[in-house]
Amino acid sequence: MVCKKCLVGGRVQGVFYRATAAGRARELGIDGHARNLPDGRVEVLACGDEPSVRVFVEWLWTGSSASKVTSVEVQDAEVSGVRPGFRTA
Repeated sequence: MVCKKCLVGGRVQGVFYRATAAGRARELGIDGHARNLPDGRVEVLACGDEPSVRVFVEWLWTGSSASKVTSVEVQDAEVSGVRPGFRTA
């Protein structure tokens, strides 16, 4: 299992980005969360098998139909403490 913390920038708040990401994560069996940050970005924590996480992280550039992603910063994250399922906050 791998875990990635991603900071997604652009027009990603108020455009159903988190809900769309949650749906895609569930399709891929990804655990984690998507939450709005005060600076306008969305933080995404994605944990699962390496191929699924890789596909999901690539998908983050797509987002919802109303979003416009301009950046995705990816870093390794700790696997411990991640609850099963994918949540939005």
